[in-house]
Amino acid sequence: MKYSDIGLIGLAVMGENLVLNLESKGFSVSVFNRTQQVTEQFVQGRAKSKERIVPTYSLTEFVKSLARPRKVMIMVKAGAPVDSVIDQLIPLLEPGDIVIDGGNSLWTDTQRREKSLREKSLHFVGCGVSGGEEGALKGPSLMPGGSQEAWAAISPIFRKIAAIAEEEPCCRHLGPDGAGHYVKMVHNGIEYGDMQLICEAYAILKNVLGLSSSELHKIFADWNRGELNSYLIEITARIFEKMDPETGKPLVDVILDKAGQKGTGKWTIGSATDQGIVLSTIHAAVEARILSSQKNQRVAASRLLPGPTQEPFSGDPKELIDAVRDALYASKIVSYAQGMDLLGAASKLYNWNLNFADIASIWRGGCIIRAQFLNRIAQAYQENPDLQNLMLAPFFREILTRSQLSWRLALSTAVRHGIPTPAFSASLAYYDSYRSENLPANLLQAQRDFFGAHTYERVDKSGTFHTEWLE
Repeated sequence: MKYSDIGLIGLAVMGENLVLNLESKGFSVSVFNRTQQVTEQFVQGRAKSKERIVPTYSLTEFVKSLARPRKVMIMVKAGAPVDSVIDQLIPLLEPGDIVIDGGNSLWTDTQRREKSLREKSLHFVGCGVSGGEEGALKGPSLMPGGSQEAWAAISPIFRKIAAIAEEEPCCRHLGPDGAGHYVKMVHNGIEYGDMQLICEAYAILKNVLGLSSSELHKIFADWNRGELNSYLIEITARIFEKMDPETGKPLVDVILDKAGQKGTGKWTIGSATDQGIVLSTIHAAVEARILSSQKNQRVAASRLLPGPTQEPFSGDPKELIDAVRDALYASKIVSYAQGMDLLGAASKLYNWNLNFADIASIWRGGCIIRAQFLNRIAQAYQENPDLQNLMLAPFFREILTRSQLSWRLALSTAVRHGIPTPAFSASLAYYDSYRSENLPANLLQAQRDFFGAHTYERVDKSGTFHTEWLE
């Protein structure tokens, strides 16, 4: 009997595409889905004539079809469904076998599962998979965490199916237990920030300058040829080209301004809050999505709450366009700086020993946040692995310095015209706070001591002090 190199459970679109990717790279793959009809449809449809794809119709048959050590990848909905599949697999597996969760699982669940399976002499890998449907099919960014032994067994497969950037696979072993899923979570948080910043740039250009979708397409396409080159800028330019066949209008103009989210953004800011890390840009992006969902309230409020009188823009349009570009780039740097700060805190808390240069490197291809400047982030951490904040790296410090006037011009223009830019504003406020030798927290500490006797420190002597404010 010929055994498969790897098995995959869960044939939704991501699972199917990963199977086709594996098969195209020369690996034999056993597949299983709890609904037999889904397996049959896949084998008779997209997988037809793919000789290295082996359909199975029970978990027992599935496990028996795999070469030792068995490598089982689970692509099902995060949470209880993952636990259910694992519980069914455990009695069928043998010591040394490897279970891989490729969904967007909460890292603490991954830590729990890794510990439980390790106690049964099984390996568990929590692997972030980024790139969407196209990435899964053509090459995703893969972020695996788990034991070195598990990595040694899966790396020949994973590194071959991953995206390639600078002739390197976008897949590195990130650390033990939940490290991979944590890095994927922060990736998604940064993705939230990136998308919101782009939307705010769009809002300023559209609402202040009154630019058409055709003009916006040209601007974003031009930006994508420069420092802002990235997947998200590229697809934004393409979105502005798409026309709605029903109305003849740009499709973006007929899409309801009501955004959704799946939870990884909220997990990211929750973890940051627990660890005392500022994540203001991503936090603003998450809140912007929440506020967008309150469509009915916003429509009602728009008729009751006044804004500034709308007057035609009297400045130089090109100057504003360039200012918005610079504000977008500077704010993007802040968002990544905050994300890397969170990764650093988690690395210390969980003893993961994360390599930030590696993380930036595997984000260069396949994933949603892939961008040209990730090369610079990788380089910054290669040159200084102990870099305290990404903004302090010479390359990024220079960009932030030269973007100052433009950054503030774009924001002040938005404020004067009543255009909400929560992520731009949060990014600049973080920059200004981080660079400030003195903040008004001295007054805050006095307030806390006044009403709660929380004590305070002094600038002129050591120790903690309390004042009787109402003598």
